[in-house]
Amino acid sequence: MIQFLGPFDPFPPLEQAREDMGGLLAIGADLGPNRLLAAYRRGIFPWGTVEGQPLWYSPDPRMVLFPDEFRLSHSLKKTLRAGKFAVRFDTDFAAVIAHCAATPRPGQDGTWITAEMMNAYTRLHELGWAHSVECYSEGTLVGGLYGLAIGRMFYGESMFSHCSNASKIAFAHLISLLKDREFGMIDCQMRTDHLTSLGGREIPRAAFLARLRDLTVQPSPRTTWSGADLQHPW
Repeated sequence: MIQFLGPFDPFPPLEQAREDMGGLLAIGADLGPNRLLAAYRRGIFPWGTVEGQPLWYSPDPRMVLFPDEFRLSHSLKKTLRAGKFAVRFDTDFAAVIAHCAATPRPGQDGTWITAEMMNAYTRLHELGWAHSVECYSEGTLVGGLYGLAIGRMFYGESMFSHCSNASKIAFAHLISLLKDREFGMIDCQMRTDHLTSLGGREIPRAAFLARLRDLTVQPSPRTTWSGADLQHPW
């Protein structure tokens, strides 16, 4: 049985997650900053709502990407060097999450990024926890991603692309920033072919949690991100 959480109830043990339901652990509680940060520190994330109630997940295995394992293809490296896109950090978080919510995805009917989710992550951005990477072409936002940073751990939430390679360009710049700031791991949550092509892989939840505990306690300032001073490896 999936546990229903009241406003002050703690999360159940992760071993109770239903792997036959994608790692669903619990339903309920709220999407306030304290609840969200507590969830991410424990390896739990919200993925949509049902009748306004958040659904909390902790799948096993867990899809991750280690920054040093990022796979930069020859064609993507060529596009990066051409400099056709302008990439910025944290200049329009609201637009990025709105595009992520509105962009159709193969095999998905609708979006898990509800109005409640958008408001919750926008609040985390205002508090310095959530960040966006934006890719522009001739001044128009054509791709990007957003996620959370806790300590030296980055949690990828969603990305979108309205132009070929735009989200990959944003991701490559994110990798450059994470390496510069000595981040150790990106939580990608669920496996996709797209993430696999970029170097993501699945690891056991126990290994994920051990690494997570080490990274989230490391110091990292909560400030607006900027990639202006980055030395890109391409």
